[in-house]
Amino acid sequence: MNTPDIKFDEKGLAPAIVQDAVSKEVLTLAYMNEESLRKSIETRETWFYSRSRQELWHKGETSGNTQKIIDLKYDCDKDAILVLVEPAGPACHTGSYTCFSESLLGEAKGVASDRFAILNELEKVIAEREAEMPEGAYTTYLFDKGVDKILKKVGEEASEVIIAAKNRSHEELKWEASDLIYHLLVLLREQKLPLDEVLSVLQKRR
Repeated sequence: MNTPDIKFDEKGLAPAIVQDAVSKEVLTLAYMNEESLRKSIETRETWFYSRSRQELWHKGETSGNTQKIIDLKYDCDKDAILVLVEPAGPACHTGSYTCFSESLLGEAKGVASDRFAILNELEKVIAEREAEMPEGAYTTYLFDKGVDKILKKVGEEASEVIIAAKNRSHEELKWEASDLIYHLLVLLREQKLPLDEVLSVLQKRR
């Protein structure tokens, strides 16, 4: 199988940026050579070249945290690769969802810059929970129980929204609406449907 005309550097490598295809969170930065790129295309799972070990490695081969490739793109200069994946577990060797969890600017984790950014933050946190499955977390419980439980909660929360609206209680309604939005985002993650695609439908209907 032929690979795209990627411009590998003098060591035969090109940076590969791995991004969650659903949440759009950048998971890690690795390197590919021609062989690992070819194997990634053939297997539809990520293969990289380890600069320290100087050998190919299949992401998740020992940990089980594989990355199913949804799409492979390259930039206008053809010297960098973007890998859109569906992760089966954490991307980082530390057990974290993403390798990029620290801020050089010291910004507090979870702070939204505007009223809509919280949706992006919530989508990211839900993706982290699915990947890391921390014990005791409610989102972990939902993913562990599966789609039927998630659907039941969406239905329950929708009913609570209706009741709150009928009661003409703004205080009650804002809490129930937030619960519904959260559970809906969990459902979208379980279905591997990006929120962006839902928003694009709204944009088209506008």
